[in-house]
Amino acid sequence: MTLSLHGVGIDGSRPVAIGDAFLLSREPSLAPAEIPAHEVPKELERLDAALACARRHLEGIRGQIPAGTPKHIAEFIDAHLLMMTDSALVDATRDLIKERSVNASWALQSQRDTLVAIFDRMEDAYLRTRRDDVDHVVRQIQAFLGAEADTDVLADADVAGRVIVAEDLTPADTILLRHRGVAAFVVEHGGPMSHTAILARSLDIPAVMGVHHAVQRLRQGELLVVDAETGTVLTELEPAILEHYRGRLASFDAHRRELRRLVRKPSASRDGVPVVLLANLELPEDVAGARDNGAAGVGLYRTEFLYMNRDALPDEEEHLETYLGIIRGLDGIPLTIRTLDLGADKQIPDTNFRPARSNPALGLRAIRLCLQEPALFLPQLRAILRSSAHGPVRLMIPMISGMAEVNAVLGLINEARRQMRRDGLAYDPLMPVGGMIEVPAAALMAGALAKRLDFLSIGTNDLIQYTLAIDRVDDTVSYLFDPLHPAVIRLIKHIIDAAASTRTRVSMCGEMAGEPRFTPLLLGLGLRELSMQPGSLLEVKDRVRHCDVGALTQAVASMLDQLDEMPAQALLEQLEACMRD
Repeated sequence: MTLSLHGVGIDGSRPVAIGDAFLLSREPSLAPAEIPAHEVPKELERLDAALACARRHLEGIRGQIPAGTPKHIAEFIDAHLLMMTDSALVDATRDLIKERSVNASWALQSQRDTLVAIFDRMEDAYLRTRRDDVDHVVRQIQAFLGAEADTDVLADADVAGRVIVAEDLTPADTILLRHRGVAAFVVEHGGPMSHTAILARSLDIPAVMGVHHAVQRLRQGELLVVDAETGTVLTELEPAILEHYRGRLASFDAHRRELRRLVRKPSASRDGVPVVLLANLELPEDVAGARDNGAAGVGLYRTEFLYMNRDALPDEEEHLETYLGIIRGLDGIPLTIRTLDLGADKQIPDTNFRPARSNPALGLRAIRLCLQEPALFLPQLRAILRSSAHGPVRLMIPMISGMAEVNAVLGLINEARRQMRRDGLAYDPLMPVGGMIEVPAAALMAGALAKRLDFLSIGTNDLIQYTLAIDRVDDTVSYLFDPLHPAVIRLIKHIIDAAASTRTRVSMCGEMAGEPRFTPLLLGLGLRELSMQPGSLLEVKDRVRHCDVGALTQAVASMLDQLDEMPAQALLEQLEACMRD
């Protein structure tokens, strides 16, 4: 009978992978802890030697990264190299050896447990996943202390076409495995914001994260199906099920080949209404995917990655270099740069920012943090302005909740312009400045914001979260995350109408924009600009080209008064029927 394991799916270039399991067991077997007092100096030397070997090992892997590999991947390894000198890990381990006369392996594991317990208590999902970094570094060091771990098992392993099953994967492992042609990852720990998930997504490897006890429940060499769409791992496959998934892979490949014909076709509805399709970029390396899939521009470039996995803030020149690289890659199509959206309990280097105590989602984040920390914000503003002299650039402010924030940002932009005129630096004086509508307060005052800003963009991920008062990363309430909730639809309609009344451009850049099943609804509500992950562009374009916007507009208008009584599925079915008429 087929066995099914479940976790969180991370789509790569394909939603499904089939391959033999390659199990990595990383549990170290530690020697007894207590040692004679006279052996303490020798144990400290052993720890130092292991640290040196682990650093050389990582440095060697970093030196082998193939040319053209995204820059951020090397930065993962750099972050782990820095952690090997961090006092919270290294000095605390030395102190344990000296104070308690214990061996280095036990002391290191004990300090690892202490640090992981601290991360596990953090409310923010991103910071909780930083426990992974501690595990990655400790395992590297343990391997050179002589604990039994298979850190080097990949050195000569043939993993091409296989599914890697592991308790966790280090960034170094992930890089090497990708270049050896692995089919997929199944990982016991981590979520959609863990390093392994970020890398899997950006390297186009399907993965399922958070599959508890996968290493114990799966067998070396057995055939697996990894369904990254549903977050499912299947084993002990019945022939009919295996044939079904092979058929899905063949159908997916054929469908993607068919969609390729749309790359150069116009993005317009069946009745001739143009719809602008833009790409969301997580990383500069995503530019190629945006261009290959026919994006008309970038509707959202998230700049947070510039600030992560490092001990110092990026300066103005680093910002500028990154933005100019993207502008060159886009070759004349517009780029919308969202200013930094970090905060809550995500610690940022070199600032006085302190974590939120209770509810991070409602704490000091995004534009609130930037206005409180101008030293964090001004270098980015200046770099965005300077980049606007080299191509069509728009600046977008995240998580605005009122006019005071907008006025404060516009004041800082004007001050940056004054400085740049004084310094003789070029910029586009007409660079558009817009804002993301993610908070119900901003949605309700969209008309006033539209008069002050050049464009608006609806961020549905947070707008739904805040409207419905649910934490979308909390498994106990995530089932309530509903893009078709009547309140959400009415807020979206209000924003679109408010922008239309002032002839202000409005787009949507949340995940809802990239879901083809929502495309008829969004067009019927009046949206004509959608921004999404590059891999969704052709699917949505195909959907747009089958829509009759005039008919959908009439249908949605007649449904708005019935939303409270109409089940979500019925709404979508009525719109589908409208498209067939």
